[in-house]
Amino acid sequence: MPPFLSYEDKGPDTSRAPLIPLVLVHGHPFDRTMWTPQIEAFSPERRVVAPDLRGYGASPVVPGITPLSRFAQDIEALLDDLKVDTCVLAGLSMGGQIAMECYAGFGDRVRGLVLADTFPAAETPQGKVTRNAMADRLLREGMRGYADEVLEKMVAPYADPAVKSHVHRMMTATSPEGAAAALRGRAERPDYQDLLTRVTVPALVVVGADDEYTPVSDAESMHALLPDSTLHVIEGTAHMPNLERAGEFNAVLGKFLERVDARP
Repeated sequence: MPPFLSYEDKGPDTSRAPLIPLVLVHGHPFDRTMWTPQIEAFSPERRVVAPDLRGYGASPVVPGITPLSRFAQDIEALLDDLKVDTCVLAGLSMGGQIAMECYAGFGDRVRGLVLADTFPAAETPQGKVTRNAMADRLLREGMRGYADEVLEKMVAPYADPAVKSHVHRMMTATSPEGAAAALRGRAERPDYQDLLTRVTVPALVVVGADDEYTPVSDAESMHALLPDSTLHVIEGTAHMPNLERAGEFNAVLGKFLERVDARP
């Protein structure tokens, strides 16, 4: 039976390449193409797997509520199907929270953790109301109005027009049903702060200096919780530094991957 998720799987076979596979988890409301600069940069030398989460991209849409634990189970099943036994796991925004959920569920497979423009706290009571109201709006109105409103918070107003176009295209192509299900599930997420204090692998925390959704203070808090972490703030970017300043993001990620590869 084919895997449930649509995905990109590029790079050399890990049996012939000693480098640890990299698994990339996209945020909301995007798809795996948000990782295109990273797939292109790292797949020549290591295996890179980037799924479309359920409800996003080319993966099946399942209306209702999709908790972060369901996303994590999907990723674990995909790694089983692809015979990826261990990996460096990277996620941005909601993808970072899913990466934390993955570590909670199958941390023995994770050799390094990359948390970009995300935060570990549970949702606030007002946040739950806001996310569920947004889910209702997306089902009622579709994605375009929302995409127009948040584009220059997802990426900085001064971002490259091609990056803005890519981000807007991903948002408007997303299924309202899939996005709403994720919003409702994310509203009920657990608090991952205690989990971060028990992470036993190296971690990289990255954030855009001008990110309004997950400000630098959130990244600093995660960095303080993680026992072995590096913090990098990327100037001149907002919520998606992997696209806005792909060269710097890739340089920082590449150095981190080298460190993880070198660990016994």
